[in-house]
Amino acid sequence: MDATSYGYEIDFLPVGNGERSGDAIAIRYGVSPHYKVMVVDGGTKDSGQALVEHIQRYYHTTYVDYLVNTHPDADHASGLEIVLEQLTVGEVWVHRPWEYASEILHRFNDQRITNESLAVRFKDQLSYPYRLEEIAQKKGVPVYEPFAGSRIGDFLVLSPTIDWYLELIPQFNKTPEAKVPGLDMAYSSTSTQSRLIAEHWDLETLPEEGFTSGENESSVILYGNLGGKGILLTGDAGTQALTRASNYAAALGLDLSTSRFVQVPHHGSRRNINPRILNRILGPKVARGSHPNKTAFVSSSKTSKSHPRKVVVNAFIRRGCNLHATQGQSKCHYNNMPEREGWSASAPLSFFNQVEDHSA
Repeated sequence: MDATSYGYEIDFLPVGNGERSGDAIAIRYGVSPHYKVMVVDGGTKDSGQALVEHIQRYYHTTYVDYLVNTHPDADHASGLEIVLEQLTVGEVWVHRPWEYASEILHRFNDQRITNESLAVRFKDQLSYPYRLEEIAQKKGVPVYEPFAGSRIGDFLVLSPTIDWYLELIPQFNKTPEAKVPGLDMAYSSTSTQSRLIAEHWDLETLPEEGFTSGENESSVILYGNLGGKGILLTGDAGTQALTRASNYAAALGLDLSTSRFVQVPHHGSRRNINPRILNRILGPKVARGSHPNKTAFVSSSKTSKSHPRKVVVNAFIRRGCNLHATQGQSKCHYNNMPEREGWSASAPLSFFNQVEDHSA
């Protein structure tokens, strides 16, 4: 392959409003005219429609090679129905927990639950991924599950492994009560009016502790090498998933910190990352004034006051990232692709001298 003719473009479309954000990502890569198209999450139904129109207008096609759902949350999965219904899709990649009811039945307290009733509950409560399976089967589109080691075009799935995924399912908010207490890692959103504290380049207040839901930890983490440029997509993954993904990548000889492009996990929530994992996936802190060597995108709604967290923005900037937030606008990162008429350069977020007080 001639690297000089290989190009890619990664589009993050805006999703959500208020404090509700989501992901809707379209990717086109390869050598003209034989590009591959991938959609990773579809946000809401509105953003799913926007994805369809975006692919038709800017990618000049009605064909999507790979459609990937990272995890079952509505603000990531529901819009994919629109893409699947209105465009021609080659492959659907989505987790199907209902297929594992018999393997995890023993993990739940309620003795009245049967394999069949548990599978039905998964299909009902996790309806968005199940709906994708239904539509795909009706249209004759093959469905695969994105577990670690799977290849989706030029992307490799780094997490979750199937064994860990089976451990995570009982922690989902919409599953029955698990036998082992304390497994449920659901949490409530904190106030958006957090007290601010001072922070500077050499003083990082991002805590090492932090947890997120089982659904988020089950997010598909993807790594692609597109024309020699590393691309890391994280969904809503938390520190456990990112650590496992980093370990898996290292075992394969992949250094995630050399990635050219990184998705900020879970819309910039401080619960999903910590300094230790950021040093692994981004590299160590750089000297202030250093030229950024990578780009990071974060999906955040236009009016959100908590997405992304200021302390998270600073953490990415410290480690050599130009960080761009959607905040109601589509953002495109591209390499060796033609510029688009009517699009202009995006301004990265600036370093904050005050950040949220995580101890409040």
